[in-house]
Amino acid sequence: CHPCAATRVPMGPLSLLLALSLLAPRGSAGGSCPPRCVCASNLLSCSQANLSAVPAPLPRFTAVLDLSHNNVTRLRADWAPARLPHLHALLLSHNGLAFVSTEAFTHVPRLRHLDLSSNRLRTLDENLFSDLGELEVLLLYNNEITTVDRTAFENLGRLRKLYLGQNRIARFPLELLREGTRLPQLALLDLSANRLRAVPAGELQALPAWLRDRLYLHNNPLACDCLLFQLLDRGHRRHLSAVEDFQDELRCVLPGAPAPIKILALAGQQPLNCSKAREAVLEAHLGDSVTLGCDSRWQGVRSRHWVTPGGERVLGDGGNGSVVLLANGSLQLQALRPEDAGTYACWVAGPLLNETLYVELLVHNFTLHGPHDTLNTAYTTLVGCILSVVLVLIYLYLTPCRCCCCRGTEKPPAPRDDSINSSVLSTTPNHAGGTGEPCGSHIASNAGTGQNGRFKGGGTPPLPARQGPKVQRKVSDPDSVSSVFSDTPIVV
Repeated sequence: CHPCAATRVPMGPLSLLLALSLLAPRGSAGGSCPPRCVCASNLLSCSQANLSAVPAPLPRFTAVLDLSHNNVTRLRADWAPARLPHLHALLLSHNGLAFVSTEAFTHVPRLRHLDLSSNRLRTLDENLFSDLGELEVLLLYNNEITTVDRTAFENLGRLRKLYLGQNRIARFPLELLREGTRLPQLALLDLSANRLRAVPAGELQALPAWLRDRLYLHNNPLACDCLLFQLLDRGHRRHLSAVEDFQDELRCVLPGAPAPIKILALAGQQPLNCSKAREAVLEAHLGDSVTLGCDSRWQGVRSRHWVTPGGERVLGDGGNGSVVLLANGSLQLQALRPEDAGTYACWVAGPLLNETLYVELLVHNFTLHGPHDTLNTAYTTLVGCILSVVLVLIYLYLTPCRCCCCRGTEKPPAPRDDSINSSVLSTTPNHAGGTGEPCGSHIASNAGTGQNGRFKGGGTPPLPARQGPKVQRKVSDPDSVSSVFSDTPIVV
């Protein structure tokens, strides 16, 4: 018995019927029961009968045939020479079975339960089970399977559970799940305890949650990868059984690591340093149309409804034109507006429990192909710095003349005998410029007035103007001495 719960097959009703058959008298079916078998109504139990071949003839009314724990190593096409239209359960576990003919199930088209576990099967050939159009449960765990042909499960439109754990499978055609047409009803896939080194985590994330809830990948030598971590981390937060029940067995291999490590422990751990992915976060732009999926774990959902960020309830009878509830339970939003952003809740009434899913919608405040309404912060900071430097340079080198009436004129030189009271530390000396009248010369020409229009009580009278190329220098005025602390420069 496999210790993992994923490989335990619920056989309660079938086991009870088989137990009752052991209590039935031998030959209760009117003398048509094969030797060393026990028959009870339409049940035929030949378990642990040391058989090397399927007994013949088999009663036509047989519905359950138990051949487990025998030595039937080959299942040929003629094991059932006549059609068994009522057979729906065939048990062949623990037989050392190494060969199964591609025509072995031609005469049992109504088979719904097939147990080939704990045998020695190595390959699943092309169209091996294609005659079993009504098969629902297929047990192939604890074999030696290394190769799985992608057409081996062709025409299994009703298959719900496929157990392939404890084999030697290095690659499984997971495209059978992705397409959704090969195995449309599949709700459980057990690939645990195999030799899988890589799985398409991105494609598996796109599978519906009710299938990921029963996709068992534990006890495989998977290579550590952040996409794989995010796939399982989402499953852990959603409480998916395949992750919750076997999180200690979900391990991966890091190059150079002495032993496999837990996949769920890869968050922030070197060298991958994987980050946790946010689940169900959609981004869109103004005017876009988006569809919010309600990815429930329950396959048989009775009812569901959505609640918008504003608290408005969207029922199954349609929407208000811009918000529409689709037939598959998804919510479609058209012509997005900024107020459409927020967290949407999907309430699901499942067959056993209820479930609430949350989808966060981010609406960017610009159209996908139009200009942005907001500038990037780093860009605006850079532009601001450049403008500041340009303004400083303009202030330093292109400052205009402060004297409105001096533009185009030169200040005449000061008189030859400058006042001894002029400060040697003055930062505004009089410079020789050229010819021309100084600013306000009509005031300076008054006899009793000095510079700045002040009356000079005692001072040296001005010298007559010199003739020649040199310009007259002013006599310094002791009352107009430039202060060494003056902060107003004289601009010429």
